[in-house]
Amino acid sequence: MAALKVLVIDGFDEDRLLERQLRLHSFEVATLQPQALDLVAVVKALQPDVMVLNLYTPDQSILDMILDINQNHSMPVVMFSEDQQTDTINKVIQAGVSAYIVDGFEPKRIKSIIEIAIARFRQQQALKEELQKTKNQLEDRKLIDRAKAILMQSQGFNEDQAYHALRKLAMDRKLSLGEIAKNVIAMAALFK
Repeated sequence: MAALKVLVIDGFDEDRLLERQLRLHSFEVATLQPQALDLVAVVKALQPDVMVLNLYTPDQSILDMILDINQNHSMPVVMFSEDQQTDTINKVIQAGVSAYIVDGFEPKRIKSIIEIAIARFRQQQALKEELQKTKNQLEDRKLIDRAKAILMQSQGFNEDQAYHALRKLAMDRKLSLGEIAKNVIAMAALFK
């Protein structure tokens, strides 16, 4: 198994203790300073598996970049910080940080923190995918109901006949029932 690639953004670790500790655990590490950093471009170029930030406090620009990264290059993010204000914690969570560790970096715990952050991230991704799947199914159900209503009105079908007609069309054309329903609705709109 290939070593995990970790991007470290270290705001005040001059002796690179965090980087050295990660390397001890066989992580592939790239360490950068946060000043004037385009984090989104760096993530796009390096394609890390995990991002670890070691900062005194996350400013809004860092949080915005993390949010952007999570929307476009989703990955686990671990943040070590000295800031334990509730407002900061809420902003960090909203930005999509998987693990927020207050009161600094503890070398002996780094591997387990990253593993927990990865596990939590995967669980959140699975929940997001399930939610999206459920939303898509609900949307398809609404479209199918509209398409059935159109067929019932225009063809004089009862509900069961309309559903079977949609299903037969979907099978004949090798499309999903939702796609056929969209097509029926679009066709009905053309003939109005």
